Amino acid sequence: MEGAGVDYLADERSKAQFDVEAMKIVWAGGHHEFQVSDRMARLVASDPVFRKDNRITLDRKALFKDTLKKAAHAWKRIIELRLSEEEAGKLRFFVDQPAFTDLHWGMFIPAIKGQGTEEQQKKWLPLAQRMQIIGCYAQTELGHGSNVQGLETTATFDPETDEFVIHSPTLTSSKWWPGGLGKVSTHAVIYARLITDGQDHGVNGFIMQLRSLDDHLPLPGITIGDIGMKFGNGAYNTMDNGVLRFDHVRIPRDQMLMRVTQVTREGKVVQSDVPRKLVYGTMVYVRQTIVSDTSSALSRAVCIATRYSAVRRQFGSQNGRETQVLDYRTQQNRLFPLLASAYAFRFVGEWLKWLYMDVTQRLQANDFSTLPEAHACTAGLKSLTTSVTADAIEECRKLCGGHGYLCSSGLPELFAVYVPACTYEGDNVVLLLQVARFLMKTVSQLASGKQPVGTTAYMGRVEHLMQCRCDVQKAEDWVKPNIVIEVFEARSARMSVACAKSLSKFSNPEEGFLELSADLAGAAVAHCELIVVSKFIEKLQQDIPGEGVKRQLEALSSIYALSILKKHLGDFLSTGCITPKQASLANDVLRSLYAQVRPNAIALVDAFNYTDHFLGSVLGRYDGNVYPKLYDEAWKDPLNETVVPDGYHEYVRPLLKQRLPIARL
Repeated sequence: MEGAGVDYLADERSKAQFDVEAMKIVWAGGHHEFQVSDRMARLVASDPVFRKDNRITLDRKALFKDTLKKAAHAWKRIIELRLSEEEAGKLRFFVDQPAFTDLHWGMFIPAIKGQGTEEQQKKWLPLAQRMQIIGCYAQTELGHGSNVQGLETTATFDPETDEFVIHSPTLTSSKWWPGGLGKVSTHAVIYARLITDGQDHGVNGFIMQLRSLDDHLPLPGITIGDIGMKFGNGAYNTMDNGVLRFDHVRIPRDQMLMRVTQVTREGKVVQSDVPRKLVYGTMVYVRQTIVSDTSSALSRAVCIATRYSAVRRQFGSQNGRETQVLDYRTQQNRLFPLLASAYAFRFVGEWLKWLYMDVTQRLQANDFSTLPEAHACTAGLKSLTTSVTADAIEECRKLCGGHGYLCSSGLPELFAVYVPACTYEGDNVVLLLQVARFLMKTVSQLASGKQPVGTTAYMGRVEHLMQCRCDVQKAEDWVKPNIVIEVFEARSARMSVACAKSLSKFSNPEEGFLELSADLAGAAVAHCELIVVSKFIEKLQQDIPGEGVKRQLEALSSIYALSILKKHLGDFLSTGCITPKQASLANDVLRSLYAQVRPNAIALVDAFNYTDHFLGSVLGRYDGNVYPKLYDEAWKDPLNETVVPDGYHEYVRPLLKQRLPIARL
């Protein structure tokens, strides 16, 4: 094969001004994490069963069967190699194909752990962990998603038989979207309105068997199926998102998840001594995993776009060769902030894992003081990072020019598989408004002397932040962390206080909240961006080994903060946080930072340590041997199996020969 074994990006790699191997360990989160990740990535890449280069050409049935094969093979390898939970999770991650197992391990099991009693956990978790049952999470309905309190499925207690009757009273009460539900799951945690003695007690979770464990047929009273094709080729069409309806299906009383709310044999609803807030712990867990995943998806897209931008040459002439696209300032201005964002989201994801562990330990000690802040924080960061990542993947596709539109670039499928993250586990705008409510509550409590905690601690200095002036006098001041942090704190505090003042003018607060919702969402974004900026800066205060590693991360941290300042310049200027002159200086610094990152760009994406199998992109190949591989891929398309296309003799030849049968009117 032309160019086989040649590294076309070797020259780029030789320019690196830092220790790439050390950066790989920083990216992975430590030596142990790097070793596990590297081993699992190579294990998957070397196994022919996990091949995915033909995925986009498979029809839906073949694609789904391929997913079942990979999921079963992954479980087989996990058992054979006696992989730990951590290793198994990484193996499934690198298989890189949405499957029913994602919901089984990511939602079904955590829901039972979070909401089931000890007895329920002892009964159901061993079965689920051995995969003797396969579960999903059935909350969303045809008519209700974000508004969980509006769910219509009912669970009516029958004291005569000690059972719940689960029923779908309307078409819109059909469960709709749960992954794994359509064709595979044998069980589900379903959410329904708890009704006893004619009284509605709100939404609660129930464990239900949906299909026979012998022949896999739906149990009596259950209608179940797949909801149909979704956006993109391959992508999320590997997942059997399902529809589910119940016709008065009976389940024993002990299948209601009763860690928080319980129903006695007589049908009396009682609250256990476990606080209802505990349910938020599961939500914090799921959302922190989504934030961690954003850096993986974003870094893949950035890796592809960066490598291809170094390979692609267009216009100009240096020593008789055209200019690398990566050398154009317009390309750097669009691409390098995305590279910086990938690292920023990685570190805020690491911090969220710590936050979840901290909240969990506090909950076990009956300390709920940090839970509201942790809940708002994970909700906001889920919204911010998934929205930015979805837009960034599409921007990377455009940064790759025409070839980025080819499925073989890997970017169309990456976008299609990632973009639902903006909706699942909380619509991103709805989540921002939840954060805004928390911010408004925080501002309103300042007068009473209640000190804000965690990521809102800066609000305790609101008087200073409302009047402080940015200290930037020369361009290089913009790389000083304390100056950047204060500017972002001032912007967030001023936007929140302005919203609170506007809200106070409404006699009906809810009416005001609806009217000002766009401004409130903006204040929430400002708060969340401050968190990401501050956590990147906090990361840099740690001991980071490796020659030149810290310097590169400092440059990326500054690029991240200043590119946000540039993007939201209106916020910073209108709130008086900075002057137009200081904004101009920030732009000058950005340009010099891009020049600093440019020779290190390829090495910075190499630090993600992605195999070519995982990247799944001809444009993002490690060796940069793009054009021969693109040419080869074209010939693999099913259309090229025949020289003369099917339908030629039927349609094209009659057209050319003027022999189309034309009706005479």
